[in-house]
Amino acid sequence: MTPAAAELLRRAAAHVLIDNVDTPVLDDQSSHHVFRVLRVCDGEPITVTDGRGAWRQCRAVGGLIEPTGEQRFEPAAVGPLTIAFAIPKHDRPEWIVQKLTELGVDRIVLLHAERSVVRWEPTRADKHLAKLRRVTEEALQQSRRVWLPVIEGPVASVDLLGHAVVAEPGGRGLTPDDRVIAIGPEGGWSPNELDLAAGQVTLGSTVLRVETAALAAAVRASQHST
Repeated sequence: MTPAAAELLRRAAAHVLIDNVDTPVLDDQSSHHVFRVLRVCDGEPITVTDGRGAWRQCRAVGGLIEPTGEQRFEPAAVGPLTIAFAIPKHDRPEWIVQKLTELGVDRIVLLHAERSVVRWEPTRADKHLAKLRRVTEEALQQSRRVWLPVIEGPVASVDLLGHAVVAEPGGRGLTPDDRVIAIGPEGGWSPNELDLAAGQVTLGSTVLRVETAALAAAVRASQHST
């Protein structure tokens, strides 16, 4: 994205995920957020995106929006970044997904590791994933992204690790080629998982919680791609 385009997105009074940027229309929930919560006034700039790279400038007019610019498109990342993590307890997955979205991660995978304490039963997994997708939508709007990250899982760690490097104390440093990074559970990776992994990378000299490690991996990997 050009600096000029990024500046337009940053300066917008609101950034909204919609179905179609050709004919931008806010649904009831988005309209409430823009005009009641954010208190956007007539004439103020708003940007809209479909979450698939297309976006457009608009402005508020009488509780609605109208286009003021042509449709723009930002290509997907050439080297998309995947962060996978073993599911932690309570609401921590939501926090992790929110922050990874804000940081620009392209794909987020939730893992069932061999030492995982938290495991989502199939009957509940869809509900959990739907909630996380709502979190990504809100985070996309807050962070002015135009690509909605993909969320997958739960996936058995052994099905992913052959294509991923794992965060592990004593590992090597991250390189630009490390585009799939997996974070283990608080009990650590099993010997079998370490053997299956494509490599081991360090995120520092201290032992990190799952959420801290996921963010540290995203930040460090993003620095390699800029």
